[in-house]
Amino acid sequence: MNLSFFNQFTSPCMLGIPLILISLLFPTLLLPSPKNRWITNRLSTLQTWLLHLITKQLMMPLNKKGHKWASILVSLMMFLLLINLLGLLPYTFTPTTQLSMNMALAFPLWLATLLTGLRNQPSISLGHLLPEGTPTPLIPILIMIETTSLLIRPLALGVRLTANLTAGHLLIQLISTAAITLLPIMPPISILTTSILLLLTILEVAVAMIQAYVFVLLLSLYLQENI
Repeated sequence: MNLSFFNQFTSPCMLGIPLILISLLFPTLLLPSPKNRWITNRLSTLQTWLLHLITKQLMMPLNKKGHKWASILVSLMMFLLLINLLGLLPYTFTPTTQLSMNMALAFPLWLATLLTGLRNQPSISLGHLLPEGTPTPLIPILIMIETTSLLIRPLALGVRLTANLTAGHLLIQLISTAAITLLPIMPPISILTTSILLLLTILEVAVAMIQAYVFVLLLSLYLQENI
């Protein structure tokens, strides 16, 4: 029983071939295809409004140099948002519960922001490792602490996204299993558990949206420090 709870996080395979690539490409099929007209239907209008809102929120703390990253950050935001929401459907696989995938997204983008700062303003970027007015005896210790906190950022991004989504999926499966088990024994308790499951599902929808936003927002803040 304990092992079956974690089987949902195993990448599905067919004929020994992992199908995670299909689950990564499927969200793009849900987006409306571009046409010659600016606005074709209500779905396109809603999509345009949502992209405008996301872009405005992400680019607000950045200067004009950081606006070059708008397409990358907004595309990543929509990608994570669709994958997280589709993973809440029954009999689906959520790629963002895999730490390896989240690290593959977090590490290159974090490294790109770091290299951008070292290339454009090396003195200011390295100055973040040592706060102004630090006593001389504490300089080596603070440099080690700040360097560690800088290098741990991509790990924190990946672990945060993985942990939140994994915990939510496990809670949903545990409560749903309890509701089905209690149905023939104690129907009132089973109904109460089902109502809790419904509230938890709504909460997980919000968590899926918030975690996608937080992932990209932290990347934009890292970019702000380096431009």
